[in-house]
Amino acid sequence: MPFRRRPAGKRTDGPRRPLAAMASAALALAAAIVPLATSAAADPAATGDTTVTVNANAGLGTVTSTALGANTAVWDAYMNDPGVAPLYRAAGIGALRYPGGSYADIYHWVDNTAPGGYVAPGTGFDSFMGTAKASGAQPILIANYGSGTAQEAADWVRYANITKGYGAKYWEIGNELYGNGVYGSGWENDTHADKTPDQYAREVTSYAAAMRAVDPTVKIGAVLTMPGNWPDGSVATGDTGDWNHTVLAAVAHDIDFVSVHWYPNTSDGDQSLAAVRQLPGELHEVRDLVDRYAGADSAHIGIAMTEVNSNSGGGAFTSRPNGLFAAEAMMTALENGVFTVDWWDTHNSAGTISTVGGETDYGDMGMLSNGSCSGGVCEPAVNTPFAPYYGIKTLGALSDPGDSMVASGTSSSEVSAHAVLRSDGDLGVLLLNKSSGTEHTVDLRYQGFTAASGAPEVQRWAPGDDGLVDATGTATADSATLAPYSVTVLTLHPKSGTGSAAATVGAPGTPRTTAVGAGTVGLSWPAATGTVDRYEVYEQLGTNIQLLGSSTGTSVTLANLPPGSRHTVDVLARDKAGHLSRPSAPLTFTTATPDDSTCTVSYQVTSGWGNGFVSDVVVSNVGPADIDGWTLTFDWPSAGQSVSSSWNANVTGDGRHVHVTNTDSNAELAPDGGNSATFGFVGANDGANPAPTSFSLNGTVCRTVS
Repeated sequence: MPFRRRPAGKRTDGPRRPLAAMASAALALAAAIVPLATSAAADPAATGDTTVTVNANAGLGTVTSTALGANTAVWDAYMNDPGVAPLYRAAGIGALRYPGGSYADIYHWVDNTAPGGYVAPGTGFDSFMGTAKASGAQPILIANYGSGTAQEAADWVRYANITKGYGAKYWEIGNELYGNGVYGSGWENDTHADKTPDQYAREVTSYAAAMRAVDPTVKIGAVLTMPGNWPDGSVATGDTGDWNHTVLAAVAHDIDFVSVHWYPNTSDGDQSLAAVRQLPGELHEVRDLVDRYAGADSAHIGIAMTEVNSNSGGGAFTSRPNGLFAAEAMMTALENGVFTVDWWDTHNSAGTISTVGGETDYGDMGMLSNGSCSGGVCEPAVNTPFAPYYGIKTLGALSDPGDSMVASGTSSSEVSAHAVLRSDGDLGVLLLNKSSGTEHTVDLRYQGFTAASGAPEVQRWAPGDDGLVDATGTATADSATLAPYSVTVLTLHPKSGTGSAAATVGAPGTPRTTAVGAGTVGLSWPAATGTVDRYEVYEQLGTNIQLLGSSTGTSVTLANLPPGSRHTVDVLARDKAGHLSRPSAPLTFTTATPDDSTCTVSYQVTSGWGNGFVSDVVVSNVGPADIDGWTLTFDWPSAGQSVSSSWNANVTGDGRHVHVTNTDSNAELAPDGGNSATFGFVGANDGANPAPTSFSLNGTVCRTVS
């Protein structure tokens, strides 16, 4: 499925300049950060107010054919208009979700009905599949959990894939079932007498078995709530755990992906753009949860963000800030392990009319107009693209399926950057100016990539542009000027003989851990194609990378890692001439805490409400000597975590660092686990709320226990 057809550009390549081979021992550890080549022999002098750095050797994963998606709905009379499929295709939208959010839990596919709701003519399943086929998009189908049965879902699979041969791969079991009233707020239809997460988990297992009995190739998805968003952490009366932990504990070995939704629900566009900073931590926590419960099966379980928009209620939706949010949020999600991110939605209807930045905002959550009116103001003609459509289209201009997302960073909070290393060796760079009134001039710097001479191809969506326009000639490989509230996409060709395009080896497969200790981690990975001289394992440190180890085979043991520390690594293959391949997909792991420590710590979140939580901590001395007076220290994994109040200990915080001291009543810790000190606190979280990974008691790293 094509994302975009980049304009054909003539390459102007200079003399071949191979990378020098890097000397290393099979298990050598590097203390220095490795830059791995820049865009020229020496960087030009800085002239801009912002520096953007791209590291083509720091991989963030592969762009899938379903990466960019959109929701469709059976109440949308324009869902299958002939003009819709070409718009999907032009934007690079490769996934279409059906039959439409909460409608899924009242919808019956066989007769295209939704009791209690409106179904527009011509929106049945076969009509939808006609649009999906014309778009080159894959369907993501939501089986009716709320008022349906496993048999109904299995019959749908049979009709779709056996009778009609549609090859529908992705099937979610229900929509936002945590909104069925079990936590006090109910908007999702659920006719089950038992509305607990335990019942949902049992039904997911039943649905999965019935559907796979018809077609073993289908991928089954279970609904989770996004960490850091209500009702994450909430435990209903009579339940033993919250939604995510309960569901995953039961179904982690029966599913192929998890589905989350994300609406930051901020009050304006600038706040929405700022809220995207929460996404990496929240998605990392989803992955950590899957790892915890799925174990070795985790590598085969994907994350789908099947709904995203800046707000789930009223707001400014059709104007430029929400288009910038679409680009920023969707690409950030993909860079952090999501295989499909699906905008809510294609068509909706006019809501509260407002003026944003001099343009009319129709309060419509759709990416395309449906021509409706509100308060005497009417939208433009049906299927006219709104700003979110153009934001998504910039991502389609950035990459194709199979391209490798790579690390990028900027020196300004008002400018963001995203980059892909394309399969042909080109580098795509997206630059987004989040400021509504300030122009920014960007200095571009590269690691692991050397640009050919000549101007890059440029596509731009800025105020005054008629959609995404060709702006070639407005930027160089080293510098670009960004209009306020704009997105600019650069395509740079590599200098001949440099970079991964010159390598005779392919990217290694995704690494996995084979053993995890307190200071060592074993890794293995599928071999790269071609004749490999050696493999090199690099840790990502922002836009820099650090060599952790190398091997002539497809495994390595990394040593001297701090206990309880988190690391993200890529594996690259080096050919006989010294060229490095494209990076593998990344692997994130956390080292264990020492089994032989003289102390143990148990950390448990006992309740939560999305942006706050209660934790209990138990500290034990299992060493041979008495402890009279203690200090416990740990660091929050996420910048948004903090302590609000505490009991049975003196708890203070300094940024991410937390310092805890005893009270008079629990100062003494007897040897050999003779007693324990228990304390607790109320905390706040702005976004993700992962558990700390390492605790130190009087300077000794403790063993963390559950």
